[in-house]
Amino acid sequence: SHQQLAARPAGRPRLVTAFLRPPLCTAMRRVLLLVLLADAAAFKFLTDFGPAKLIPRPSAMLKRRRATKKFGDKKLAVITGASSGAGLEAAANLLRTGEYHVFGAVRDLDKMRDAALDRDFPADDFTPLQVELGSFASVRAFCKDLERSKLNRPIDRLICNAAVYQPGEAPAWSADGHEMTLQVNYLSHFLMASLLLPGMAKSADPRVILAGGASAEESVEVYPRADLGALQGLKLGAKNPISMFDGYNFDGAKAYKDSKLCLMMTSNLLHDKYAKQTGIAFSSIYPGCIAESPLFREKRAWFRKYFPIFMKYITGGFVGEEEAGMRLFQVAHDPRCSKSGVYWSWNGGPREGRGEGALERDGQILGGGGAGGGWDSIYENDQSDKVLNKETAADLWKFSSLVTGAEWPAANQPKSPCPTLKVVGAVAKAMNAQEEARRKAAGHAGSMPGQGLAGMAEADETVGGGTAGAAGGGAGGGA
Repeated sequence: SHQQLAARPAGRPRLVTAFLRPPLCTAMRRVLLLVLLADAAAFKFLTDFGPAKLIPRPSAMLKRRRATKKFGDKKLAVITGASSGAGLEAAANLLRTGEYHVFGAVRDLDKMRDAALDRDFPADDFTPLQVELGSFASVRAFCKDLERSKLNRPIDRLICNAAVYQPGEAPAWSADGHEMTLQVNYLSHFLMASLLLPGMAKSADPRVILAGGASAEESVEVYPRADLGALQGLKLGAKNPISMFDGYNFDGAKAYKDSKLCLMMTSNLLHDKYAKQTGIAFSSIYPGCIAESPLFREKRAWFRKYFPIFMKYITGGFVGEEEAGMRLFQVAHDPRCSKSGVYWSWNGGPREGRGEGALERDGQILGGGGAGGGWDSIYENDQSDKVLNKETAADLWKFSSLVTGAEWPAANQPKSPCPTLKVVGAVAKAMNAQEEARRKAAGHAGSMPGQGLAGMAEADETVGGGTAGAAGGGAGGGA
């Protein structure tokens, strides 16, 4: 009966007894049921609920009014490398919907403004911001500028698209002393994600999209292969003169492929660590080989002329900037792409029968990364063992954090934000601590000398110098 439950036995804390009284018992059951049935949106609402929700500060109210006036109900999207190529096309597609305010994160603001004018970007819905991805200090300054510009609104989309390709025989070094390809394509995006992640968790529908590549997959047999090895170079700091993450000699094509592999592995790690905790959908994509992209501006003239022809009519892997930008846009916008932990690709099928048929179809084929197929050809692609290698991924995360100075929130499973359950949890934690203290008061096995493996090792050292010593002695005697 409720009377029996409410009768407090000796030693029971008064707070626990209070929670067992009839009205609170019923209330607790209802709260527990609500928590069990609540969807992600309700969970996020309770998580964010607090005194500021009840009595907002005047400064917060002012920022909210300014944000509403500036952005309306539009989502906020950040695209790196938005001044050209797929990034520019993705920005144009997002703006065309009328549902987004886009922040173009670019190195050259004048180039970005000219491109925005050429494409008739609505000035009220587009904000160019400067960032030099070859500098960690610039990335941090960009995130501060973005914080001021977004007026306390959360970022809803982060599209890490910018990339460089350095085909020369000698590495180019960043302002921080790292090989330029690996810093611009990977390390700076890694740092940027760490700085923006806490704020993005406040969005109702946040997504982080990292542009990977088929070159990071094991099925691509084109030398050089993407391979991080044991990350010896990264573990040593990957700083001049160490140009490659695997610690070996510089290869520009391999550095580019390695950077894409790192992005895909990082996307999976972000999903494992933070998708449930934050509600952010983390994904990587391969929009196809953009053979006419400014990405290859450092290559020789003959390569820039014939590579698009080769990719279009021989391999079938050619994708134009407009189509690649549409694919970036789709993963940011399509409701189907709100799923986390996915490597998105387009089309699926063989690449046989190039010949005259390729000319008739203007190079279009079916196949992961090939052109054509449209909006509904998107699918969840499989990832290679190399991308899914958790041991390498854990080292990549650890040492990338050390190199960039990135700080990440603790990766915890989501816990109920219900105030009632928090109080009950605090009481239970205190009681558990008391019981654990009693258990440990009698001592532990480590306090008994001479027992266990440690004790055996000590005894060996006392008697004959230990196993290693005995082995050494034997070897010496044999000599």
